[in-house]
Amino acid sequence: MNAPTGTLYIISAPSGAGKTSLVKALIDTVAQIRVSVSHTTRAMRPGEADGVNYHFVDHAAFLGMLERGEFLEHAEVFGNLYGTSQRWLEQTLGEGYDLILEIDWQGAQQVRKLMPQSKSIFILPPTQEALRHRLTNRGQDSSDVIERRMREAVSEMSHYVEYDYVVINDDFAHALTDLKAIFRANQLHQSSQQQRHAGLLSELLA
Repeated sequence: MNAPTGTLYIISAPSGAGKTSLVKALIDTVAQIRVSVSHTTRAMRPGEADGVNYHFVDHAAFLGMLERGEFLEHAEVFGNLYGTSQRWLEQTLGEGYDLILEIDWQGAQQVRKLMPQSKSIFILPPTQEALRHRLTNRGQDSSDVIERRMREAVSEMSHYVEYDYVVINDDFAHALTDLKAIFRANQLHQSSQQQRHAGLLSELLA
């Protein structure tokens, strides 16, 4: 029996739905979960750290990695390039960790084709009004930018039907419980339990 391997989880959501906060709370409370750190050409923002939030690289370095086939998926968002390291992803899953990949629906489509065994989760806000309120309360964007993000959010949310699970982030604690339940249920899947408890199962059936 091979050593247990982790499960890849794709998590997508429109900007302002609370995905980042939910994922952080999840990995703070569940030991066997890691979050994939993407490479990006965008500038580092205040409070971010290289290798923690993203691997920040220049355009030439990113294109070099792309030419060498080092990315599982990549995309251009608002003029910046983003990519997921395939070698690190495979290594982490091979060590038995469940791995979260936070990407948009376009990246999710790429990954599902390459790794059909992955699980996907879409996080939705409770209402459009709630989403607009969250985007406005950030205090980072002009009204024009917020309107653009709202239009993009409606387009993004239409892709929820492509995902295995949908979590509605109305109450944060309840949404986090739902997210944990998805991970726990998959850990109890027969194939996962067969890998994890091979010795016990052999003993029981002896």
